[in-house]
Amino acid sequence: MTQELDLEFNTLSPEIAADPYPAYAQLREAGRLLWFPMIGGRARRGLPADETMPGIWAVTHYEDCMALLRNDVVSSDPMKSQLFQIVMKTMLGGESPATELVRHLLLFMDPPDHTRLRSLANAAFSRRAVEELRPRITELVDELLDGRDEIDLISDFAYPLPVTVIAEMLGVPLSDREMFSGWSRELVDLFGTEDVSTESTQRGNDAIVAMNAYFTELTQDRRRSPRDDLLTAFVEVEDEGERLTHEELLATCLILLIAGHETTANLIGLGTLALLRDRDTLSRLHREPGLVSGAVDELLRYDSPVQATARTTLAPIEVAGTVIPEAERVLVLLGSANRDPEQFKDPHRLVPERSPNPHLAFGGGIHFCLGAPLARLETRIAFAKLVNLPLELVSDDLEWRRTFPIRGLRSLPVTL
Repeated sequence: MTQELDLEFNTLSPEIAADPYPAYAQLREAGRLLWFPMIGGRARRGLPADETMPGIWAVTHYEDCMALLRNDVVSSDPMKSQLFQIVMKTMLGGESPATELVRHLLLFMDPPDHTRLRSLANAAFSRRAVEELRPRITELVDELLDGRDEIDLISDFAYPLPVTVIAEMLGVPLSDREMFSGWSRELVDLFGTEDVSTESTQRGNDAIVAMNAYFTELTQDRRRSPRDDLLTAFVEVEDEGERLTHEELLATCLILLIAGHETTANLIGLGTLALLRDRDTLSRLHREPGLVSGAVDELLRYDSPVQATARTTLAPIEVAGTVIPEAERVLVLLGSANRDPEQFKDPHRLVPERSPNPHLAFGGGIHFCLGAPLARLETRIAFAKLVNLPLELVSDDLEWRRTFPIRGLRSLPVTL
């Protein structure tokens, strides 16, 4: 039976961009499983009266989110959903570079293709391989922060740090760093912004075309002159045949470059702001540096740079007493799960020593974030430095990125 609720959830509104957590609390109270029409209207419990109306289900509680992330009767591929066919192709420009990219992204693949492709990159992001990067990351943190009196923590530190690391791993020129960040912003806007104009769609598709051309040229260079980098390793695998197509190679480079710095950059920004708003915790981390490692996971839980992921049902599945039909898209609200009081005591409070801390900021199941070890290391080294600086906000007037599920600040001017 359908029940309409006096509840709306506009993920791209200024209020939710600034602070989504009161809205998540309302959602959790309203129900474990909700259905939202894509164009206006209020949330519903149960199936919509008109089952042809495009919409998306939302899971709000930790237990259900974790179960869905581990469920093998759901797919990460949006193209298997009715929603993608009705709405997303229009938003992405129909048969376009964006829809072609979706077909080849590891993020949207299921086994066996997901298993095959992920295995090629696993070694580069293992804890042992990542730990070898510690001296270089430490050096970069010092270079970016030392001798500065005032910086925009986002553009002057949070972005340059991880984009430099992932660029060096891939073997792409650091001189192109600004170009990478520009492409990244266009793609984040394309896949999750309030601006769905023809112009924004065109900019996003143009960015994909430009990135594909860029990496095609680089792969040709690696065939002529191999190097000790990740891009050369991918080229060698592609040339072996069957294990990696050229389209998959380009998509993998693109997602590693973008995801490799977007998540970490936003985590540094969100985490720094959280600490500046919680001076007691910031002082504790200064006095007790041994807490910084655990504090990074607590900052991930407290304000995750990725607020949601989505799955497509491959068959009817039951969630919280309601059967979701086949080919429906289900939004897994990671941000809500990470503040679920049924899972976390005092969920709205920063607790650096929280243990256990099974947050879902990196997702779960087979799609658990490939770059999690690198993101953790970069952020731990960054915060080990930041908590020892006399940080002060230059202004309380903050500008938030109105994107979803990516959460972050456009800028964060601070004095050091």
